[in-house]
Amino acid sequence: MLIYKKKNFYGQAGLTLVEILVSVGIFLIITTLVWLFIKQSYFFQSFALEQTTSINEAQRGVETIVKELREAAPADTGAYAIERADNFELIFFSDYDRDIAVERVRYFLVGSDFKKGVTEASGTSSQYLPQNEGVTVLSRYVRNTQTEPVFTYYNGDYPGDAENNPLAVPADPLALKLVHIHLKINAIPDKAPKEFDLASDVQIRNLKDNL
Repeated sequence: MLIYKKKNFYGQAGLTLVEILVSVGIFLIITTLVWLFIKQSYFFQSFALEQTTSINEAQRGVETIVKELREAAPADTGAYAIERADNFELIFFSDYDRDIAVERVRYFLVGSDFKKGVTEASGTSSQYLPQNEGVTVLSRYVRNTQTEPVFTYYNGDYPGDAENNPLAVPADPLALKLVHIHLKINAIPDKAPKEFDLASDVQIRNLKDNL
């Protein structure tokens, strides 16, 4: 006797709607996590490159200041080697390019841009005209605050003379003998770790005490 069994096609149905929604949700979560990971990796890579570049630029700038300031000399006009010594601006005279002529060199901070201005003497009277100043940006990511000066000045008796050091600004050019340079570098201050500090001291060789 033959017995026919009716197949239950409905029991072999595919994924239910709930299973489909769960699968899609898991897929979206994984996709979002992967995207966030890639985004964060790109950000940190970009920051690391930007921070390294800005630090290297600032280091070269500090090394240049030290070299030029150490060789500060009287101007071609006969003016004293130091023109102005303030917290965020230092002006002096130096033959920075070794062409025998002495240039007016100005380092200053504008916002987060640390800049260098150079003025060549011109005319028969060797005048340093402001309109002849050429300005370049040494670093765009300097984060010194108003209470963190780029330049600090000391007299010839430092460190023994703690009472009169550091010198009040604008410092007396005739009194200062040593300059402390400090730059705080941070490419992305809102999201990055704390600033990278660059510091150096330079003693000006050509300044005499018996002026």
